[in-house]
Amino acid sequence: MTIRLLIVDDDPLVRAGLALMLGGAEDIEIVGEAADGSEVTELAERLVPDVVLMDIRMPVMDGLTATEALRRRDSAPEVVVLTTFHADEQVLRALRAGAAGFVLKDTPPAEIVDAVRRVAAGEPVLSPAVTRQLMSHVTEHGHTERAARARRRLAELAEREREVAVAVGRGRSNAEIAASLYVSVPTVKTHVSRILAKLGLNNRVQIALLAHDAGLLDEDGDMA
Repeated sequence: MTIRLLIVDDDPLVRAGLALMLGGAEDIEIVGEAADGSEVTELAERLVPDVVLMDIRMPVMDGLTATEALRRRDSAPEVVVLTTFHADEQVLRALRAGAAGFVLKDTPPAEIVDAVRRVAAGEPVLSPAVTRQLMSHVTEHGHTERAARARRRLAELAEREREVAVAVGRGRSNAEIAASLYVSVPTVKTHVSRILAKLGLNNRVQIALLAHDAGLLDEDGDMA
């Protein structure tokens, strides 16, 4: 499968470098470039990318706003956020909006290529451990309200689905979850799919964030 990629960054040199680096991969096709977030929705409709590599800080419309607008659409492409700082509140907000992960701009080229491939395959590109590190460095507002809201949402889940959500938040793979709950891997995948559908989430990163917000990851010991 050829991965259709849209690159969004206000720096033309960065765009050129990314296009050169990523375009060299046999399975990645650069279908377009944008210099500002305000161009993203129209380009996504016209070019139908599988993945959008999105700079977080841009004039006119930043990458966060563009990600939120994009991920609200049906059949939205996956988004990987490009950032200079790993402990950035905007990055955390982008993850909450449905971005599949983030990569630093000084990430080695091979890792950025791998991130695009993984996201296109439906896998998040950062582990729950990285997510927790990010959350620990970012001061969030309205934590009590967010926790109550997260608990209300998770109350919609069946008991087994809740157990799976907590395991996802702790960074367990499907195989590890299956072993701990004495079920098959396909059953775990079914539970994850139901969790995403019931709660209107995009990916496992959002499940982890919701479980964290609800305080569930601290109830039974360490999350690592």
